[in-house]
Amino acid sequence: MSSDPSELIDSITGGDRRAVARAISIVEDQLPGKEALLKPLYAKGSQTFVCGITGPPGAGKSTLVDRLARYSREKNEEVGIICVDPTSPFTGGALLGDRIRMADIATDPGVFIRSMATRGSRGGLARAAREVALILGATGHDAILLETVGVGQIELDIAETADTVVVVLVPESGDGIQAMKAGLMEIGDIFVINKADRPGADGLVVELMSVLAINNARQWTPPVLKTIAKSGDGTRELMDSIQKHRSWLQTSGEGDRRRKQRVGAYVKEIIQETMARRLWQEKNLKGQMNRLLDDIMEGRTDPFSVAEEIINAGEARVSSGRDEV
Repeated sequence: MSSDPSELIDSITGGDRRAVARAISIVEDQLPGKEALLKPLYAKGSQTFVCGITGPPGAGKSTLVDRLARYSREKNEEVGIICVDPTSPFTGGALLGDRIRMADIATDPGVFIRSMATRGSRGGLARAAREVALILGATGHDAILLETVGVGQIELDIAETADTVVVVLVPESGDGIQAMKAGLMEIGDIFVINKADRPGADGLVVELMSVLAINNARQWTPPVLKTIAKSGDGTRELMDSIQKHRSWLQTSGEGDRRRKQRVGAYVKEIIQETMARRLWQEKNLKGQMNRLLDDIMEGRTDPFSVAEEIINAGEARVSSGRDEV
């Protein structure tokens, strides 16, 4: 398999699974040629529907994803699954727990599963997941299911990646609902109480609906569903709700508004990354940085002034180089 990104494009759009896996590795590892790979794939891949599944660890997210993928396959749809797993302390890669739990569908040629390691990442993980979804969309997948690790910033970053966000809770989550108002409660489009055969499920439904009624200022009113993913109870109703939200996004114009907002954030990330890379390519700036760090340590200046000086010096060198050209 060629490592040249430009040579992968035809194979990716043709559905070559090895080429897709290689392309995802290029994106995850931030290898040279990543932009050359993503540019021609963007028009097709960026239109694919992405459903995010998030919530605390142990809520049964993987089992729900497995059920949803099976229902899509019943309609002969091709599904891409991105599982954000904890980082292995030994290899630095994903622990692959979700992939093990989805072993039955992993061999289905209409399902492509990729596990991604958190690698201690915060906001950057959302971008990597977005770009992997872009690649899977360009291969012709009808929908992407993105499951978060269940802890950390990616819980909120999912809103920067997914069209529909499903928040999965369990009856024991009741005590934390108030604390969730500023986080998951605001990004959730659908709320699911999984393992609903446990005590407290009905009470949590009532509490969730009360909180949503007070805080929801959106046109879409998030439904609160009960499921037992292991047995399948309520999971078809969840699939129906996802489809209803997907249709609402299209007819209301909210889908376009959200995508425009996400694209704007994506462009800003690309600009920031590109400018930072160009800045630090200036070798003289690295030496200047080291000298200025000594000034900070000896109390002659401060980090804010140093950052401003480095930025100004970098801009001047870039501008000078442009004038020379």
